[in-house]
Amino acid sequence: MNRMRPLALAAFATLSLLAGCGSFIDKPQRPVLYDMGPLPALPAPSGRADPRVPLLLPDIEAAGALDGTPVLYRLGYSDDHQLRAYAQSRWSAPPPRLVHQRLREQLGRERPVLSLDESAALDRQSVGAVYLLRLELEEFAHVFDAPERSRGVLRLRATLLAPGSGGDQLLGQRTIAVEGVAPTQDASGGVRALTAATDAAAADIASWLRQVRAGR
Repeated sequence: MNRMRPLALAAFATLSLLAGCGSFIDKPQRPVLYDMGPLPALPAPSGRADPRVPLLLPDIEAAGALDGTPVLYRLGYSDDHQLRAYAQSRWSAPPPRLVHQRLREQLGRERPVLSLDESAALDRQSVGAVYLLRLELEEFAHVFDAPERSRGVLRLRATLLAPGSGGDQLLGQRTIAVEGVAPTQDASGGVRALTAATDAAAADIASWLRQVRAGR
């Protein structure tokens, strides 16, 4: 009985030590999920409404790392050819899908914006003229120019077409490159900078569409 007591005390001490160590072991953390948040407020109306040509906006194309959900960044002051990912930060959906949704919401404030599936269900004769905007996402990253200064960089390849019975007519093609200033030098700041860049791209596209309409 006396011999068993030291063994029992040793076992109890070992279990207590393991329990104490367990409190210092880091538990796996879930990645923080980001989206682009609410839309900015609409500006005050500036006169009579001007009906605009409806827009078909298919899914945005992208390749490689841009088709995943990690929040990406570059160290421009060190090696701007290396695309890195924040370890514990993720987009709630792949950037092409988030950018598409944001552009549709922004552009939809001044004209009907439809997916290809929605347009297929419409009577084209009743709709009349329509634009088709194809977009390819080429860059979508948080870029550090210095450890204390960074920006969100978005680059889109845009092709604007006018569908017709005789084929699609090319109305224009351009590269849209915009930036947003990051308020903080971390993933959260990068997300806000990229959201601002996406809104700037929407404004750029809206202006472009208005110019094309004026020239037709």
